[in-house]
Amino acid sequence: MKTNLVVGCGLSGATIARKIAEELNEKVIIIDKKSHIAGNTYDYRDKNGIMIHKYGSHIFHTNLENVWGFVNHFADFNTYMHKVIAIIDGIKTTIPFNIRTLYDVFPKTMAENMEKKLLAKFEYNKKVPILEFQKQDDKDLKFLAEYVYEKVFLHYTAKQWGANPSEVDSAVTARVPVYISCDERYFQDKYQGIPLHGYTNMVKKILNYQNIEVRLNTQYTDIKEAYNRVFFTGSIDEFFNYKYGELPYRSVYFKMEEYDFPYYQNNAVVNYPCNYDFTRIHEYKYYLNDISDKTVIAKEYSEFFEQGKNERYYPIPNEANKKLYAKYLTEAQQMQNIYFLGRLGDYCYYDMDKAINRALELFEQIKGE
Repeated sequence: MKTNLVVGCGLSGATIARKIAEELNEKVIIIDKKSHIAGNTYDYRDKNGIMIHKYGSHIFHTNLENVWGFVNHFADFNTYMHKVIAIIDGIKTTIPFNIRTLYDVFPKTMAENMEKKLLAKFEYNKKVPILEFQKQDDKDLKFLAEYVYEKVFLHYTAKQWGANPSEVDSAVTARVPVYISCDERYFQDKYQGIPLHGYTNMVKKILNYQNIEVRLNTQYTDIKEAYNRVFFTGSIDEFFNYKYGELPYRSVYFKMEEYDFPYYQNNAVVNYPCNYDFTRIHEYKYYLNDISDKTVIAKEYSEFFEQGKNERYYPIPNEANKKLYAKYLTEAQQMQNIYFLGRLGDYCYYDMDKAINRALELFEQIKGE
């Protein structure tokens, strides 16, 4: 029987491990340097009975039928549809900025005028990236574009990415567009929800198979045995001992606070684009409607990744970093039976469903080898 090593017990690693073990009937050793499975989707119930997302809010959303089918083998999901509140000029409103937002932040006659002009220029239900939206000739829409840029994108992006929006890859800024719609949901995917028993439980079930062995608190450098294949979901530059230089990442710090009253805010996530040093506040009990006389929040602060200080969260996609990653990718492609995947292995800003889909596609690739 062939034996495989998977490095990383997050969604990417767990998915490829299960597919190999179950469908190829091969042995899989899956390791993680953390003391728990599920990677950054790790969650747990605290002393108050609240399901805490340790590494920030994770809302599952996808249009991919194969991914939705896969995760539903291991978890039942609620029908939670995510909305994000933002405080703009002291006013609570929803983002992405949409037609309803107009009426929240502007006087009615002004909002009506802008709505007419938006619908005359853009197709309804169209998502317009902010840097594209700024290219306006009409003076009212130009004012609106500058307003949205400053109040929603500029300061928030500076806090989250440590850079001006124009310096951030368009694939990132396009994630929160101007939405020409009355739909206030943050995501419009067909399938949305939170696992009823948590992400950790879902990953535990994915890994619960006779051919899979889980080893926690284990570094890749601790492994001495030889394997038929290695699947590496850690940072690709670390794998190659940074021979071409270190790939930059953003990290996140969560300041957890507990309060002796049922709710701190009126929504799961509230963004603060222009106020405070934190980017947003998470209140976890909303996701599964946890009932408790207390509540737990997390204030989210972004910072650059530094080895030994914090965790890698988001690759920083710009031209210089893409070129550096390409050097590592070329090196990786010359190796036999070693595969890289996941946010860190692919140096790609994956959502959860895309990370799972990447693992499913890689499995189909190696299945035919």
